[in-house]
Amino acid sequence: MCKKCEIHSEMMKPEIQKLFLAAAIPLFLLLVLYLLKFLEVGMDWDFSRLGVYPMQRRGVFGIFAHPLIHSSFRHLMANTLPLFFLSWCLFYFYRGIAPYILIAIWVGCGLFTFLIGKPGWHIGASGIIYGLAFFLFFSGLLRRHVPLIAISLLITFLYGGLVWHMLPFFVKPTTSWEGHLSGAIAGTLCSLAFMHQGPQKPQPFEEEEGEEEEMEEVSGDEEGSMVEENGKEEM
Repeated sequence: MCKKCEIHSEMMKPEIQKLFLAAAIPLFLLLVLYLLKFLEVGMDWDFSRLGVYPMQRRGVFGIFAHPLIHSSFRHLMANTLPLFFLSWCLFYFYRGIAPYILIAIWVGCGLFTFLIGKPGWHIGASGIIYGLAFFLFFSGLLRRHVPLIAISLLITFLYGGLVWHMLPFFVKPTTSWEGHLSGAIAGTLCSLAFMHQGPQKPQPFEEEEGEEEEMEEVSGDEEGSMVEENGKEEM
């Protein structure tokens, strides 16, 4: 193998590791969701009362537990792929602040649903999905960083249709459009609150200054070596 290929493969290893590490928490979260659903079905239990019940004391615990509960395996499977992909994007592109954002969206979604939701048990991870989608979309635009803007455009292409499910006119009566809207609000607020944390657009002048400093160091080393050589000749 040529040296360039070896160097390229060595440079790719950290990126591959980051890809797999970013998937660890999303996969663990999905594992928990499926284990809970298997337990609920296997034991013939009903976990729906662990959801959010708006403006009722019995629904307060659901602010924290509602994303873990799903009405059926069909409901859970519908949320699986978008939840994994969006949370993977979060932990890959926003590594340092991803846990804080996920927690903020999680709790914020439950809290807003508790405040604005219609009477009934609100369950499912759809609100988290909306929160992640809106965070990734607005955060990329606010930071004006090319890779993050690309993610914003990808989110628009893949999940632009989610907007209609935030309105009561376009969803079934049994669908919690309030949970979707709450997640979108939480994600948007997080994009503003964390705007100056995490990855930022690189400043072009900083790069130029760094290159100038490197050139000065190289030229300084060359001058020093010439002085040494001249000194040897004079002796």
